[in-house]
Amino acid sequence: MVCLGNICRSPMAEGIMRDLLNGSAHEVDSAGTSSYHEGERPDDRMLRTAKKYGVSMNGIRSRGLKVEDFDRFDRIYVMDQSNLKNVLLIARNDEDRAKVELLLNASHPGQDREVPDPYYGGEKGFDQVYLMILEACQKIKDRL
Repeated sequence: MVCLGNICRSPMAEGIMRDLLNGSAHEVDSAGTSSYHEGERPDDRMLRTAKKYGVSMNGIRSRGLKVEDFDRFDRIYVMDQSNLKNVLLIARNDEDRAKVELLLNASHPGQDREVPDPYYGGEKGFDQVYLMILEACQKIKDRL
């Protein structure tokens, strides 16, 4: 799960996906295309939203996406077009690029919808982002 700073959207997606896959052998992680918040916990507003909906965010810390993530993960879901471009720039080959997809294409195939960044918005934006991510993650789980 990838967004820009790895403090709002992608950690929420990581938490939701981990909860949905609880007990399975699947590994879920999140990262950012920037290192602005390296080592930080998710944004307090996202943590409050996660708590409100019962999503565990335990142990989630911001980190930057690495080329090695293409070897570690079968799928890399990104939140928006800007981060999609950034992730594809570090992809080494077509095999890496084939692993990358906009997250909301899981719930809205082929529509290339973006998960908006709630960072500069109010609390309502965090709730909306949660619902968008939840729907997509449920579809991903169903495909597994």
